[in-house]
Amino acid sequence: MPVATPEQYAAMLDAAQEGGYAFPAVNVTSIVTINAALKAFADNKSDGIIQMSTGGGQFAAGLNSGDKVLGAIVLAEATHRLAEQYDVLVGIHTDHCPPDAVDSFLKPLIQATADRRAAGNGNLFQSHMLDASNLPLSENMALSVDLLKLCAEQDIILEVEAGVVGGEEDGAAGSHDTPQDKLYTTPEDMVAVYEALNGIGRYMFAATFGNVHGHYKPGSVKLRPEILKQGQDAVMAKFGKEAEFDLVFHGGSGTPEHELRETLDYGVVKMNIDTDTQFAFTRPIVDHIFKNYDGVLKIDGEVGNKKVYDPRSYLKKAEEAMAARMSQACNDLLSVGKTVCGKV
Repeated sequence: MPVATPEQYAAMLDAAQEGGYAFPAVNVTSIVTINAALKAFADNKSDGIIQMSTGGGQFAAGLNSGDKVLGAIVLAEATHRLAEQYDVLVGIHTDHCPPDAVDSFLKPLIQATADRRAAGNGNLFQSHMLDASNLPLSENMALSVDLLKLCAEQDIILEVEAGVVGGEEDGAAGSHDTPQDKLYTTPEDMVAVYEALNGIGRYMFAATFGNVHGHYKPGSVKLRPEILKQGQDAVMAKFGKEAEFDLVFHGGSGTPEHELRETLDYGVVKMNIDTDTQFAFTRPIVDHIFKNYDGVLKIDGEVGNKKVYDPRSYLKKAEEAMAARMSQACNDLLSVGKTVCGKV
């Protein structure tokens, strides 16, 4: 599974748009979670996207450092090496960089790719996300234009967002009390995004249609996928079919399959997966601890059982469970058996 070149990454997105499917994009924080993602993509013969947030980078750098740039680079470099074992493609992406972290996170990572290219190697990252959705749209687009120019120089795709995804995830701009009208990107906003970014470089667009980060009971989140269709229609009516957006679905945890599939019809080519995979990873660890309580802990002066308190004994189970949840995502998003590896 080599990491995609810029040309292969573009071909992945083109194939998804033309084929009516989307890539699961999973947040990772460690070698174990990277391996879980790679296992799922390889098992399903699906291309995919591995991504890390500012918080994921801080965690990966270690408690004494907390250097989010270093941590993100370590995770990306590890993905490059581990992915060499397989025969489908992955892109490496950074998730939800707020405006106040552009200079301390995004720009250093863009420079890391530039340095890698200057040394004769491929891109470290294939795409980055700027989440400036908490700014007025004009300010959001002004910052997006500047960053897209930087990304385009290194054949990096920029993901932008207009409208606010509710809930909270690793510093994402939304909150649980986000006004309902802010959760829906208007057709006028989508036209404005196209007009601002067209012709600078390739980008993906996270338009919002009621989506919320986190997991909620059925009926709590009111998705309106038709918002995406209305926006795409408005843009293509004004600028032609070639103006169709590569859309990104944030906050998809707990979304019914029929609503996931509907978004594919409207141009969604990437869906972020984090909350569900966090739960899938943690659940078997909890089960292991409960079932092996006396062995994991040295109760009443006993010595415990090294075989069950060895972290590998439960992290293997966590990796397997996370991979299984990612396999479900591949099925939900119709990416199973879809790879351009060896074709471009």
